[in-house]
Amino acid sequence: RIYYANHNSHGDFMLIWVSLPRVLRRRLRPVAAADYWLKSPLRRFIALKVFNMVLVARQSGEPQAAVLQMAEAIDGGADLLIFPEGTRNANDNVLLQPFKSGLYHLAMARPECELLPVWIHNIQRVLPKGKLLPVPMLCSVRFGQPFRGGDFTEKEDFLAFAQATLLAQQPVLRQEERGL
Repeated sequence: RIYYANHNSHGDFMLIWVSLPRVLRRRLRPVAAADYWLKSPLRRFIALKVFNMVLVARQSGEPQAAVLQMAEAIDGGADLLIFPEGTRNANDNVLLQPFKSGLYHLAMARPECELLPVWIHNIQRVLPKGKLLPVPMLCSVRFGQPFRGGDFTEKEDFLAFAQATLLAQQPVLRQEERGL
């Protein structure tokens, strides 16, 4: 299974991880940027020993190497958590940044895998970019219906569908939550 989610904070993968039943947590491997998570001994420990992340080189010039790494993790029995925006979205006025094509290429490499959209709401206020300590606020996680990437042939169609199914998981907000 491939979970994919919007990306607003480094707390995203932790929130999804704790939202899953224990049996699924053991198999979940977040996919993350090696350049960020290997920067310090503490980050390296968290990435490799605590969450068993699949660390990929963002700027390697060989995108297929990252897809192969992720496919091998799936072949080894892992479920993956991917953030197809590629980086954290720091703009509250933009719900989602355009998806990078890695999710499509992974779905084509493993067409039998279910893809499951996961919307994370309000985590950017709980653990804002650049902060280490969380702020006590409510946030939520919504899991959508799974689909298979093998049902698509065109990259643009797949990415549009994946983005639309993720956006469909947003909670309906009250006026005061929308700032009206």
